[in-house]
Amino acid sequence: MSTARRTALPVVAIVGRPNVGKSALFNRLTETRTAVVDDVPGVTRDRNYHEAEWSGREFVIIDTGGLVPTEDEGMPVLIRTQAMVALDEADAVLFVVDRTTGPTPVDLEIAALLRRSSKPVIVAVNKVDSEAGEMDVHAFHEMGINELHPISALHGRGTGDMLDALIAVIPKTTVLPEEAGIRVALVGRPNVGKSSITNKLTGSNVAIVDSVPGTTRDSIDSVVTHEGRNFVLIDTAGLRRKARVERGVEYYSVMRTLKSIERADVVVLIADAPTGIVAQDARIAG
Repeated sequence: MSTARRTALPVVAIVGRPNVGKSALFNRLTETRTAVVDDVPGVTRDRNYHEAEWSGREFVIIDTGGLVPTEDEGMPVLIRTQAMVALDEADAVLFVVDRTTGPTPVDLEIAALLRRSSKPVIVAVNKVDSEAGEMDVHAFHEMGINELHPISALHGRGTGDMLDALIAVIPKTTVLPEEAGIRVALVGRPNVGKSSITNKLTGSNVAIVDSVPGTTRDSIDSVVTHEGRNFVLIDTAGLRRKARVERGVEYYSVMRTLKSIERADVVVLIADAPTGIVAQDARIAG
């Protein structure tokens, strides 16, 4: 079994520190609500893929979790690993920063990391909701990246000019993506090993795996090839009993899982062998 790149289209990674609006920009550019958006830092943990189009050019956007280069333990390290994999996959990078805070030490660390890469980098200075806010953009020249674009991910302001700059630096392609293949959704209650199975089948760290229930918050698609056939594996957020699901991030993650089940051709229910089949497994199966 081998892992295929998700698409032959150019790939753009959205990166930045936590809570600067990366997922809001991802949803804006893909015209979806694929990524969970909340005002709590660290909402996005895994990589999230979706196709986008601008001026007749198609490309794939990867949304990533908040990047903190100097953190050396816990969830930030796992999130950083996912972001670094996305950077490796990408042909270009959208580096999102927050106008209201100005360039922070973490922004400068990320900028230094991106400058060392060979990827074209475009800085999206987010939360510029009016012309007056554009005056604050110049402070970000301190990061040493010249391509700065004031935008509002929430309202769409400035995203057209940013996209014009983006498609000017991503490679053109005449290769059509292969037919996606059979869609297989992996579902189950939290922490039964769905992401571990995805990573095993794809041969990569597509999804964050940790012992904390609820590590996967977005549904993640990965393409694998087995005996000449393509399969789209959809790793999903764990489903808890309805009474225990909190409003906000977890609620929308559950909604995303249910939508993934609807678009799947096959649904695989993952159970935990040591505990056996429990009542929640039966509820999910039903």
